[in-house]
Amino acid sequence: MNPSERIDQLIAGLTDWRGKTLASIRKSILEADREIIEEWKWMGSPVWSHDGIIAVANAHKDKVKLTFSHGASLPDPDKLFNAGLGGNAWRAIDFFQGDRINARALKNLIRAAVAANSAVRAQRSAKKK
Repeated sequence: MNPSERIDQLIAGLTDWRGKTLASIRKSILEADREIIEEWKWMGSPVWSHDGIIAVANAHKDKVKLTFSHGASLPDPDKLFNAGLGGNAWRAIDFFQGDRINARALKNLIRAAVAANSAVRAQRSAKKK
């Protein structure tokens, strides 16, 4: 199975609110940038990348967590980050049952993560020259 099929299978296996939440998060991520790649890492986690990892999702018993690998450096004007705020790099959004997903704000955050990854990649390329 390819990563997208594995993510489909994960979502289908979550028959409660978490499956719907994860499907909605995934839809927003993929709509934010057409060049985002879906991956399957760390023994069963959906990962989205573009010039590096953007975010990883995990369904827990009471929440769906979306963790941004470089979240600490991203602008968050809509205050989506609500977990992992003490770390130096990672930031997360915990979605709980009944939470409404702000698709516009999430897409903006995804675009900011893509831009940050692309800038880091460009810097690395420039140093190699």
